[in-house]
Amino acid sequence: METTPVKPGLRFIFAAACLICGLAYGAQETGGVSTTEPKSLDENVQDLKSDILDLNRELFILEEELLFPTNTQVAVYLSLDVGSFFQLDSVQIKLDDKVVSNYLYTRLELASLHRGGIQRIYLGNLRTGPHELVALFTGVGPQGRDYRRGATLTFEKKEGPKYIELTILDNEHKQQPEFAVKEWD
Repeated sequence: METTPVKPGLRFIFAAACLICGLAYGAQETGGVSTTEPKSLDENVQDLKSDILDLNRELFILEEELLFPTNTQVAVYLSLDVGSFFQLDSVQIKLDDKVVSNYLYTRLELASLHRGGIQRIYLGNLRTGPHELVALFTGVGPQGRDYRRGATLTFEKKEGPKYIELTILDNEHKQQPEFAVKEWD
């Protein structure tokens, strides 16, 4: 019989949940004298769910800090302007000639971006030194034609996190979309 390995984080959450359940059950069984009203089973379950969610959130933060230490971290974000000259379909990110992210957008995600949302497309680690980022945008351009454009940024990664924003803007003068890449410090 084969067994599938369980992630260490899930073991921790399960163990914590068992411990909390055991403590809650033990407190009910002892019938200890208390000045407060005993909680119902539903309230205990809700408290347990809340505690598990808190533990899961803390575990996610710890996992992200371990996988992406601040001194080597690079994050790439996408934002849209009005978007009347370009309907985004997908974005591909290359770092140093290696594809690190491909993202295909749904109608709801595009609506969120048009309302001012910003999406983190990529989070990873880079060594210090010079790097090149290439972003390829695919979608529908003016007059309903297929449109594929790229934007490039050569940057120097130093100690500490590096944030890069990809922006799709409408150029009213040229009646064309523009694709900008900029660094944030």
